[in-house]
Amino acid sequence: MAALRGEDRFRGRAGRRDSGQVAIEYLGFIPVLILVAMAAIQIGLIAYTAQQAGTAARAGARSASLDGPYAADCQGAVSSWLADGTSCTSAGLGDEVRVTATVDIPSVVPGWDFGDATKSATMPLDH
Repeated sequence: MAALRGEDRFRGRAGRRDSGQVAIEYLGFIPVLILVAMAAIQIGLIAYTAQQAGTAARAGARSASLDGPYAADCQGAVSSWLADGTSCTSAGLGDEVRVTATVDIPSVVPGWDFGDATKSATMPLDH
């Protein structure tokens, strides 16, 4: 193997030193990536909870329009892990009934409260 010239020897050492520096820079960027990932998951949970609240309100209103057990049907329409934080109320509007579903938004970060997702649905009474 031929001896390395002066500048080639310098590049070889510098390349080895830089590889450790790059690894340290990647380690410093990991918390930023984790924060972005957690924010994306939380936004997804908020959207999913709002969708589940709409589904629960429609199921409850459909049941209430048929004089059924609207609260049980409303709560049964959401995913099982959201059911404990779900409440439903009904209001008679003459020939219609409105059911409002409120679902607690779960948090990825313990201690942070994002409130509730609330949706309403109105159906005509079936006499």
